[in-house]
Amino acid sequence: MENSKEHLQTLTDIRSMMERSSRFISLSGLSGVFAGVFALIGAFLAYARMGSYSENYRTMMQMDRDGRVELVNEMISYLFWVAACVLIASLLVGTILTMRNSRKRGIKIWDSTAKRLLINLAIPLLTGGMFCLVLLYHGDIGLIAPATLIFYGLALINASKYTLNDIRYLGVCEIILGLVSSFYIGYGLIFWATGFGVLHIVYGSVMYFKYERNQ
Repeated sequence: MENSKEHLQTLTDIRSMMERSSRFISLSGLSGVFAGVFALIGAFLAYARMGSYSENYRTMMQMDRDGRVELVNEMISYLFWVAACVLIASLLVGTILTMRNSRKRGIKIWDSTAKRLLINLAIPLLTGGMFCLVLLYHGDIGLIAPATLIFYGLALINASKYTLNDIRYLGVCEIILGLVSSFYIGYGLIFWATGFGVLHIVYGSVMYFKYERNQ
């Protein structure tokens, strides 16, 4: 009986070591929650600014072509900087929390698995970023929100084989949400806030209570 328990414990330890060597398991669920909160704040700021433009729609229509183009460019520039601030804040907090998680688990934060995770995450993200610039160049602004959701979901699924499997479900949800939002162009900000805000908060909370709460 004792030998069976020892063998079972040995197998458990071996499995744990193999998982650590093949998967990056230090991702923090709280970083997902913070990323979702930052995204909702960014969406609120974008909505408030776009609302002010809508209120002045008649005034804008009375402008000459150059005036309207300048106003639209100003709005796009504002949205770009809001998105950039959300991304930087999310990455900063995510890095800090992941480093803390790694120290608790006694795992190196930067190894070959982390490199593979980053590469597989970056390829779809960079491709999606370039595609969004193409959409912007052609004036298809309404498709940018669906595209960001779809490519982000593809990036999560592509990277999921190097980290916890739960991230795959988030990726699938992001893709579905992006496809649905492509049929409702005027509501892109709502879908964007749902995908990057609400889904991140739900995912991060589940991950925290599943993997981190009892550490």
